[in-house]
Amino acid sequence: MGRDLWIMEEIRLDSLAKINLGLEVLDLRPDGYHNLITLFQTINLRDHLVFKLRSDSRIILSGDRQDVPWDEKNLIFRAAQALQTLSRKKVGVEIRVEKNIPPGRGLAGGSSNAAVTILALNRLWALGLNSRRWHSLGAKLGADIPFFFYGGLCLGKGKGDKLKMLPDLIKRWVLLVIPDFPVSTAMVYRELDRRQAVLTSRDKASKIIQFLKDKDISLIRYFRNDLELAALQIYPQLAEIKQKIAASGAELSMMSGSGSAVFGLFEDQLRARLTAESLGTDYQVFLVETVEGERYRQELSTGA
Repeated sequence: MGRDLWIMEEIRLDSLAKINLGLEVLDLRPDGYHNLITLFQTINLRDHLVFKLRSDSRIILSGDRQDVPWDEKNLIFRAAQALQTLSRKKVGVEIRVEKNIPPGRGLAGGSSNAAVTILALNRLWALGLNSRRWHSLGAKLGADIPFFFYGGLCLGKGKGDKLKMLPDLIKRWVLLVIPDFPVSTAMVYRELDRRQAVLTSRDKASKIIQFLKDKDISLIRYFRNDLELAALQIYPQLAEIKQKIAASGAELSMMSGSGSAVFGLFEDQLRARLTAESLGTDYQVFLVETVEGERYRQELSTGA
């Protein structure tokens, strides 16, 4: 990353957002979660994190947004605390976050921050943990966290934490439209269960699996997010955003994760920019690109 720098006793890293290019909800697990199939994709909307070594054992976390808790509730703090407990080292850290990824919008900014924290502190505290330990620790903190150790395009199964790295088949402009309200993931899943609207592989053929088998980019437009049906019942405003993006000529118009962010995939930058300008009068919008896995991992290794 252009901003990333390894300095004695300090690490600077960027933390990227993700979108779900498809999300197919399967059966309910004994632990209360749902099994799913999803395609994670990193995009270049990013937070900036600075980690400074402390000689005491305190973890001090601060950031520039008042709507984000900068305490023990934050995944960054919990990741640092978990590493401290695991290592039994009496070292601390001061972490400062410049937040650009809107929270509560299905972009996994908090999970990305936690993954970057694990990587940064592994280096800053000289812990020597391998990738297997990162993955295990991250999965305990949140299902989306392990993806951010790899980036690019990944197939996610189970709760989303069983990952397979994929070739970078989808290189597109991404228009993100951010409504002025967050969405509760728990509420969306409860609505999904209440309506008994789970679309399993028994009900519909998986377009994700077909895409991976055929490597046919044209199948993108048939991807679906099974959480949309429930989310649109709770937040009907999302349907209007989806329709406007679709009408602009996007290859795909979809809610990311459990929302509330809605994105459009565009092959043509000009069309994406014109759509962003038309929607930008009513919503916060970002025009970004997909980030390939190799580039993502190279950027992370520069600082961590």
